[in-house]
Amino acid sequence: SSGRVSTGQRKFNEQRSYLSGLESRYGVPAEITAAIWGMESSYGAVTGNSYIPSSLASLAYEGRRQQFAEEQLLALSDLLQRGDVSWSQLDGSWAGGMGETQFIPKTWLDYGVDGDYNGQRNPWSTSDALASTANYLNSSGWVRGLAPFYEATIPANFDYSTVGTKQSAARWASLGIDTIEDVSLDANTLMELWLPAGKDGPVLLLSPNFDVIKVYNNSSSYALGVSLLGKALNGQIGLRKSWPRYEQPLSTGQVMNLQRRLTSAGYDTKGADGIVGTNTRLAFQRCQGANGQTPDGFISLRSASFLTGW
Repeated sequence: SSGRVSTGQRKFNEQRSYLSGLESRYGVPAEITAAIWGMESSYGAVTGNSYIPSSLASLAYEGRRQQFAEEQLLALSDLLQRGDVSWSQLDGSWAGGMGETQFIPKTWLDYGVDGDYNGQRNPWSTSDALASTANYLNSSGWVRGLAPFYEATIPANFDYSTVGTKQSAARWASLGIDTIEDVSLDANTLMELWLPAGKDGPVLLLSPNFDVIKVYNNSSSYALGVSLLGKALNGQIGLRKSWPRYEQPLSTGQVMNLQRRLTSAGYDTKGADGIVGTNTRLAFQRCQGANGQTPDGFISLRSASFLTGW
């Protein structure tokens, strides 16, 4: 949003020197670390109001992720014992997210950094939170000098069945996928071709760093949001190709109906849960190709109409 960008630019400038130091140390661009800060807590303004020990104890007692919650609760007790956090600070997310970049306790225990050198690793400290975020991304495999994505163009008569696959940068270039910006990519770097809004929307080559951001939150939309916010904080242009605003998503019930139809037609979606995940997109892509449609794997009311009649 415009507010997240304008506030972020101000906060980014306030922390620019510190963030630049973190970039030199960990290799993670300052604007990416700042963008995660903005996405997770609006730059420290909203860190949650659930009492974390109660939340994790409840989730450990009952629910589908009991073992996970129990591990986080025990890690939180270690943080308390270590003296990094105090009982009075422990308001956060309902699922255990703590502080300005919303680390869960076990991840903070493993990757938390004392960014202000006061002897504590406290996720409610801006310096500690930013340093720990950069450290976590670095430890998760961040590649220096590589953007999370590169916008590209697709040639006429392109084989859309390759959408969603990972190929070397050299292979994509040989298929006519050209980056819009003049960049030099290592020929052997594996890149994924992603069309987040189908053939009529932006064309993105995702680098390994896009997947690193997803380690923080396993969502392509989240990783794209972080990447675009980072560009905005740094005064760069976001996406040059406009988003097709005429597209409409399916409701949960409609997705379940589509999943059942695809599976019954021989394109197994591995269940009908109402969520458009990788299996559903791949099944839909195969069905598109077999029915004379452009197999871009993009599911909308319009693109699914050949199968559903909606």
